[in-house]
Amino acid sequence: MFASCEIETARLSRNLGITCNLGFACGGFEDFGMRFEGENMVPTKAEEEEDDGGREVAVTEASPFQFHQPLLQQQKLVVGYALTPKKKKSFLQPKLEVLARRKGIFFVPIDLNRPLSEQGPFDVVLHKLLGKEWQEVIEDYQQNHPEVTVLDPPGSIQRIYNRQSMLQGMADLHLSDCSGSIFVPKQMVVLKDSAASADKVVEAGLKFPLVAKPLWIDGTAKSHQLYLAYDRRSLAELDPPLVLQEFVNHGGVMFKVFVVGDIIKVMRRFSLPNVSNCEKAKVDGVFQFPRVSSASASADNADLDPRVAELPPKPFLEALVKELRSLLGLRLFNIDMIREHGSKNTFYVIDINYFPGYGKMPDYETVFVDFFQNLAQAKHKKRQHCK
Repeated sequence: MFASCEIETARLSRNLGITCNLGFACGGFEDFGMRFEGENMVPTKAEEEEDDGGREVAVTEASPFQFHQPLLQQQKLVVGYALTPKKKKSFLQPKLEVLARRKGIFFVPIDLNRPLSEQGPFDVVLHKLLGKEWQEVIEDYQQNHPEVTVLDPPGSIQRIYNRQSMLQGMADLHLSDCSGSIFVPKQMVVLKDSAASADKVVEAGLKFPLVAKPLWIDGTAKSHQLYLAYDRRSLAELDPPLVLQEFVNHGGVMFKVFVVGDIIKVMRRFSLPNVSNCEKAKVDGVFQFPRVSSASASADNADLDPRVAELPPKPFLEALVKELRSLLGLRLFNIDMIREHGSKNTFYVIDINYFPGYGKMPDYETVFVDFFQNLAQAKHKKRQHCK
């Protein structure tokens, strides 16, 4: 009897339908990055390429699959995402999805044609969409599902889509004990008639040249076009609404500080060279900035003057990011920062971007997997505490 029972158990264990009834969700094996081949379970193609240590994994057809205990105990995290096609392509790259799946993190697209409350359940909602309608959807969802982590709150994001409000409050950051000081260039807003604003520029105490930036960041390429206005007459060539910001000499190098929760990564980018007093007297008109977000603008491997290329001190960056996370209410953003030329640790924040192009950041996949794992652990601890 026992022998026949064992045979029956073995037969049932090879049957997918029975296996599902024994405690596994049907179709859920794909969540573990596995597929069926005959009676065996083997890793999917993406999983065959390498293991966590980067070594190739040999897979044999005859090797029976067994669930390992750590996999069963792993905390699963479901991330629902609402991204533009361009952002999805740059962020959700295959390597990120493979690494995330190994750690129990699964990305699920949000259907914008269905009510968000009918989808999921999600542990995290990751989004970067513009428009009042979407903002209302995500705010309503956040209110009805406080247990879900929304990255990030729409109200907080809206603040940095406006370059007038983006840098407000920077002067109140508590960085007095750090190995550096932070400032914001003098700036003013022009809502209409750029030519008539010349007198107001002088009244505000701004000195030419001035960096001109569109007031609103609306996701278009135009909203990221920057210009350098060398004189009063050149202001007439600019289209308001815009922000005029005093140009600060910084040795032609900008620091892009990427923030992912508590994780900070810094990259150098080429920027405009210094403008001398002699040039100010000779040059007029408007000059368009080159885009510094492209990989070709990277200055990380360039032969630069160490006084210009030296990264901001780590304690200073950690203190700055901590203060900004609190001020902005965001976890995913980057800071564009420059060092005043001739100084050691006098820095200016010139721009802040929400959910920037992380795909250009080295090892961004590992950074985000660690970030989401921390979220999963925090959620697990919270549930245990509430029991």
